[in-house]
Amino acid sequence: MTNYLIAGAGPVGKTLAARLISRGDNVLVASRSGMSVTGAQAVTLDATNTAALAAAAQNCETIFLATSPTAYHRWPEVWPPMFQSAIDAAHHSGAKLVIVGNLYAHGEGSAMPMTEQSPLLTNETKGRVRKEGWDLALAAHRRGDIQAVEVRASDYFGPGAGKTAQLGAGFFRPVLAGKKVSIFGSATAKHSWTFLEDFARTLIAASDYEGEWGRPWLVPTDEPLSRAEITARINSLTGNAAKVASYGSVLLRTLGIFSPGIRAANDSAYQFDRPFVVDATETTNLLGVTATKWHDALATTVAWYRENPAERTE
Repeated sequence: MTNYLIAGAGPVGKTLAARLISRGDNVLVASRSGMSVTGAQAVTLDATNTAALAAAAQNCETIFLATSPTAYHRWPEVWPPMFQSAIDAAHHSGAKLVIVGNLYAHGEGSAMPMTEQSPLLTNETKGRVRKEGWDLALAAHRRGDIQAVEVRASDYFGPGAGKTAQLGAGFFRPVLAGKKVSIFGSATAKHSWTFLEDFARTLIAASDYEGEWGRPWLVPTDEPLSRAEITARINSLTGNAAKVASYGSVLLRTLGIFSPGIRAANDSAYQFDRPFVVDATETTNLLGVTATKWHDALATTVAWYRENPAERTE
């Protein structure tokens, strides 16, 4: 039985905790709210508090940095101290560090599909924040202070994905009700989408990996689909006739004048108005993780939303 610390109790942290617990591991979930996760021990702490994080990580095999600040415009102030705290906590405790990552650092100029070896080309604020955080962890790894990897995923969906996810409750609930859903970006652009269970399985496989660390991994995804195609597949499962329509770019730019969060989201609109796809063949070959097929992932997700009425957290 192995001990793990998960910093963050959002959708990824909860899914990861459930997966680790299901295989018999001891899991400590640390968050500012002290949120309880079934089967795990909860602790209240701020991930920027290095001493507290290091103390929680004592006797743990791995620290998973799964914090998920949703205020995009505040990333430049909230992420750097969390990255540094996690690195220092791993160094002081001797735990390995697995960073829950995304694709922002790849940037608008990335060739498609993105792979584990693709350069990080971002010139956008959120992407620079993520790149600088990984650069810090990688430098510490190369100094021999810690063992670190980053597991990068595209936009996720699945049970408990929450309202703010592009394929979260704000998408699935109206589609399941047969209504029209308005989305950020193009309804027809192909996009790689990460099933939350696949995210958790890849994080665990990366933690268990006995090969070379100090590298990124990509979460395997099934074929890229547009949100119009996803809506059609859900309709085929439910018998509904839900439709999807895009918010106009003019409207989003106008809203961005008044909302720093929307303005920050607009800066990465390229991810949703053109193809944005990944090829995680290297991760599959080395970690043995394969993507859940769309039919199974959607069936599981649809069933979860039907069984779980809207929650306050959504």
